[in-house]
Amino acid sequence: MSRSRLWSLDHKTIGVQFLISSLVMLLLGGLLAMAVRWQLAWPWTEMPIVGRALFGDHGRVMSPEGYTALFTMHGTVMIFFVIIPLLTGAFGNYLIPLMIGARDMAFPRLNAFSFWIMVPGIACALAGFALEGGAAAAGWTAYPPLSTVLGAAPGSGAGQTLWLWALFFSGLSSLSGAINYVVTIVTMRAPGMSLMRMPLTVWGLFVAAMLQCMALPVLTAATVLQYSDRALGTGFYSDAGTPLLWQHLFWFYSHPAVYVMVVPAMGMVSDILSVHSRKPVFGYKPMVWAMVAITGLGVLVWGHHMFVSGMSPIAGTGFMLSTILIALPSAVKTFNWLGTVWGGRLRLNAALLYALGFVSMFVIGGLSGIWMAATPVDVYMHDTYVVVAHFHYIVFGGTLFGVFAALHHWFPKITGKRLDERLGKIHFVGTFVLTNAVFLPMHQAGFAGMVRRIADPYAYKAFEPLRELNVYITIAALCLFAWQIFFVINLIKSLWGGAPAGSNPWEAASLEWEASSPPPHDNFDRDVVVVRGPYEYGDAAGEKDWLPQAQPLERSTP
Repeated sequence: MSRSRLWSLDHKTIGVQFLISSLVMLLLGGLLAMAVRWQLAWPWTEMPIVGRALFGDHGRVMSPEGYTALFTMHGTVMIFFVIIPLLTGAFGNYLIPLMIGARDMAFPRLNAFSFWIMVPGIACALAGFALEGGAAAAGWTAYPPLSTVLGAAPGSGAGQTLWLWALFFSGLSSLSGAINYVVTIVTMRAPGMSLMRMPLTVWGLFVAAMLQCMALPVLTAATVLQYSDRALGTGFYSDAGTPLLWQHLFWFYSHPAVYVMVVPAMGMVSDILSVHSRKPVFGYKPMVWAMVAITGLGVLVWGHHMFVSGMSPIAGTGFMLSTILIALPSAVKTFNWLGTVWGGRLRLNAALLYALGFVSMFVIGGLSGIWMAATPVDVYMHDTYVVVAHFHYIVFGGTLFGVFAALHHWFPKITGKRLDERLGKIHFVGTFVLTNAVFLPMHQAGFAGMVRRIADPYAYKAFEPLRELNVYITIAALCLFAWQIFFVINLIKSLWGGAPAGSNPWEAASLEWEASSPPPHDNFDRDVVVVRGPYEYGDAAGEKDWLPQAQPLERSTP
């Protein structure tokens, strides 16, 4: 990458930078997950995946503190440096100006800052592995007192302090991007691009950015207070203070962060289903308001993470009901997705397959979320692998399937070339089957009471019958990780030798396809004026079955 591109202020270049860094961190997060699964299947055996850098004197054999560091850093990397930067940083940066007809973001320098401030965050998160005390090991939720007393336990030393800095830099990155997205969408839409003519991809990114602006400062302030407890000896979260305060502040952002990771993918999947079904989105306005309702309710449900903390039954009932209510707008979106594809002229390419996979995974994860929202059920399930299964169906099975769908759909716009369809379909089939093979049996382990965050569950005789099940899950997980080689091969092959895509290979109607592929610096070679919505498909009587958003209306001759 040339120096001018490395330090570019162009939103498209910054989006690609987010994309590359997130995919690299995805590889690292996957390796950490494989190490976790190895330990659960074959405790205290030599691991061929990770080395002495993680486990110190134990070599490649796991240690209890090493295991705790693994799941702590796996969660941290995947949430703060993979999923959120992929959706909001990569696709948000690349697509928002193109889809609303803008030349760039409202604040290009702030946009570049949002990427480069994430780099020291990644460095701080990973630096703990090189320190004598090891990486952060208080869990990705960093509950006090384990996280607040310096050196109180293995992994609570300098690595835990650097973890707080990593969250601080990540928060600055996300907040800078969110402010930019909101201002850009509100003030820089092309003539004729009303809010109700925006594609649902933009709506998803818009409401997620609004959510970030409202909730993220709370977590950023909370990390400063925890750093103060560790470095200055203050008592914000100590026994003399309020230890549960951190949990309230942390989850006030970190549960809405689930919707930051899902709602943009919902918007992208809606667009992809419409384009490749050759039908308008079913119920466009209900889809918009459903996303707004999901994010609005998402701010009110953080307490369901704390049902087992001695919460007042009255408060618990409120959090329970607000959590269950999220099922209503989620159901609206699900049925509208089905209405979009029903009776359509489906193009069963990789993009559409991944979009359909997203819908199915989201339904499975969402259904388990409904009954876990009930306080009596959650009290039993809270620390079991049912929660692990639910969360991964939403974030891995859901969001990452949406990311793969988006990559196949917009890769031609980013690079001017198409991904290989055959490799894409092979990748989808294996990923879909193996994802279910990994996470569906985790429900069974959780129902049997297997708890999270324990390096050797078989030390408890009650969990010994689950050993074979965990071996099966781990083998499936290793196969799932290995299967991603098809995506890597497809990406490399298509970048260097992919078929030229043209400006609009999918015959899509939204505004980004008015630009060339890849777009020039200022995106469009003319001033675009929007005259209709983004989903004008299905007119088979004409020469083409779609009407671009910026195509002028034809005047009838007298």
